[in-house]
Amino acid sequence: MPQSQKEKELLSELDKSRIPEHVAIIMDGNGRWAKKRGLPRMVGHRKGIKRLKEIVPAAKDYGIKILTLFAFSTENWNRPKREIRGLFRALERYLRDEVEELQKNSIHLHPIGRLERLPSFLQEELSRVERITKNNKGIILNLALNYGGRSDIVEAVKKIIANRPEKIDEETFSKYLYTSGQPDPDLLIRTSGEMRISNFLLWQLAYSEIWVTPTLWPDFKKEDLLQAILGYQKRERRFGRIEK
Repeated sequence: MPQSQKEKELLSELDKSRIPEHVAIIMDGNGRWAKKRGLPRMVGHRKGIKRLKEIVPAAKDYGIKILTLFAFSTENWNRPKREIRGLFRALERYLRDEVEELQKNSIHLHPIGRLERLPSFLQEELSRVERITKNNKGIILNLALNYGGRSDIVEAVKKIIANRPEKIDEETFSKYLYTSGQPDPDLLIRTSGEMRISNFLLWQLAYSEIWVTPTLWPDFKKEDLLQAILGYQKRERRFGRIEK
């Protein structure tokens, strides 16, 4: 996709030596985007999924190594069944239609969450695309589906009890989470202006910088991602330390 003038200007301000390695995004606002336009909520979900086609390759191009997207939470099962099934079908279609682009952009799909509860057609497509893209080195795309931060921690505890490691510390615990082997997010982006993390990556976000934008996810563009990265670069990350 060609660069806009605004994107070029923002890229010129970017410090390429301080790109966040791991960025997590709570993709919020699909329903409100549709409601503002008098459209069914499902139209907003489809628009939000289309946004992935721009944002995921852009993240790789900007130097991000891991991108974690909150697509469906453990609490989202409370939504109408028709809306849930429509969302899952739209995700299946995205994966099926975009697998060649994922390959072209060297994107490794890594679904996380309690995937066994997802409908079989989506499980099969996730497994197929993960298998096809497993050797890609450009960027890891963690797609969080039926994911909850508390559930992630509980499942980790169960695995620790079952495996009985000799030593249990923070490093050991992290190895039993869905993001095992990955660094914690440097930056969390939340769209739609909501000021909460909504049970997302509760353990992993301990020291992440948080960037909240009022932009609804279907309107979130490459320029918005760059603004968030630039905002991150202006912050000083002390991890509890003080300046000398």
